Amino acid sequence: MVTDVAFSPKKPGHFLLKQKIIQVSSTIKDLVANFFPKKLLELDAFLKDPAINITELKDIHSEINLTVPDPILVPHLHDGLETQNAKKRKLEDGGEEDMVGGTKVFVMPGGMMKSNANLVDLIEKVKPEIRTLIEKCNTVKMWVQLLIPRIEDGNNFGVSIQEETVAELRTVEGEAASYLDQISRYYITRAKLVSKIAKYPHVEDYRRTVTEIDEKEYISLKIIVSELRNQYVTLHDMILKNIEKIKRPRSSNAEALY
Repeated sequence: MVTDVAFSPKKPGHFLLKQKIIQVSSTIKDLVANFFPKKLLELDAFLKDPAINITELKDIHSEINLTVPDPILVPHLHDGLETQNAKKRKLEDGGEEDMVGGTKVFVMPGGMMKSNANLVDLIEKVKPEIRTLIEKCNTVKMWVQLLIPRIEDGNNFGVSIQEETVAELRTVEGEAASYLDQISRYYITRAKLVSKIAKYPHVEDYRRTVTEIDEKEYISLKIIVSELRNQYVTLHDMILKNIEKIKRPRSSNAEALY
């Protein structure tokens, strides 16, 4: 048998929730008033750093230390019609991706094939900034969600502002997380290309593709830093302009939970 459970706003759980709102509110006040402008200035200075303003992209290229082996002549190569038909049937059956076996790689000539050091250094500077934005967005989002009042008919203009703020914070948080995915995809894509170069060292296009991938990632990192700065500006401006409605979405609220 289901019974109704009476809930009183004066119970300990409600008191703890109010204490949590007050605790988070003091953190939010510092975030919006001090931290966001500080990060804005830091990222703006970062965008002027020479490491992220290289004009000649060839300066970020990394040497691929894989030599091209001497060609191997295969005697008595059969090029008859029967051999060609056999190869055609094998390709149609999906037995192999191609008829070129490539070079077997047991060990790299110089040991481990290094990543692009210039990009690795830049990525290690950008990743903490991305994580910081995600964490701060999550904190502000929780604060706004805790301030959303119970559902009532009418007088919901302030509540709609709260909901739009939460939606914007969620969007910024998702975009920042996608930047981390982009960095992971860069490493995976580059690793596959380097593996192709090791297997097919005589194909120049693979080598050129690696340099293109490096240049693209360098440009993308600069765009990411610029977007992080812009997102701090947007959040700071949006919250300050609507701070009163966010704190007190309804004029009938007597309590100021900030």
